[in-house]
Amino acid sequence: MKHSYMKSMVVACLATLSFIGFNATATAATNYKVVKGDSLWKLGKRYSVTIDDIKKLNNRQGDMIYIGETLAIPSKTKVLAAETTEPSTAAPAHTAKPEPKPEAKPADQETPAVSISASEKDLLARLVEAEAKGESYEGKVGVATVVLNRVDSPKFPDTVTGVIKQVVGKAYAFSPVQNGSINKPASEDSKKAVEQALTRKDRLDDSIYFYNPKTATDNWIRSRAVIKTIDHHVFAK
Repeated sequence: MKHSYMKSMVVACLATLSFIGFNATATAATNYKVVKGDSLWKLGKRYSVTIDDIKKLNNRQGDMIYIGETLAIPSKTKVLAAETTEPSTAAPAHTAKPEPKPEAKPADQETPAVSISASEKDLLARLVEAEAKGESYEGKVGVATVVLNRVDSPKFPDTVTGVIKQVVGKAYAFSPVQNGSINKPASEDSKKAVEQALTRKDRLDDSIYFYNPKTATDNWIRSRAVIKTIDHHVFAK
């Protein structure tokens, strides 16, 4: 009789201790400050708990949460560990992976406002190299900008290739196409100048002409409104 009584007492004490241990573990929580874009569903996924777990711990009825408030997030892993004294063979709960951050672009690389094919970029860069070889980087960007402005203008063909290879009268519009110097490879500066022009950050007030006043023989081109002079070239419209 005494043995049975003692056995009952031991079982009762163990049950009480298990209950206390479970509750103590179940209330373990992480404080989280709500930011823009959060929701109970997203927080549940991130911490591998249910929406009801979060609402219960924070004494919430509805699902609304507010930017700047602090929520207690239950520690699901600790709760599961307290539910059994046997080693668990279940697979660990999957935690939400943090979203990958976009790779930062180099400071000098801007997103193009317009997109052209790789072959047209190469063609434009070779024209820039031929027309502005020896000119500054700004001057090279200016030549590329004129070509892109012509593509946008109703007075000229609507593609880079069409503009560069346009025939005016009995000759090509650009002398490097006429004399073949456009076939030479472009320098890195000319390639970068094309990329810069494609951002359309400075359109040179939509200039559609450029010329060297020391070598130009066409008086008509000199009658055009001058927008800017860069190095040896005058840009006009």
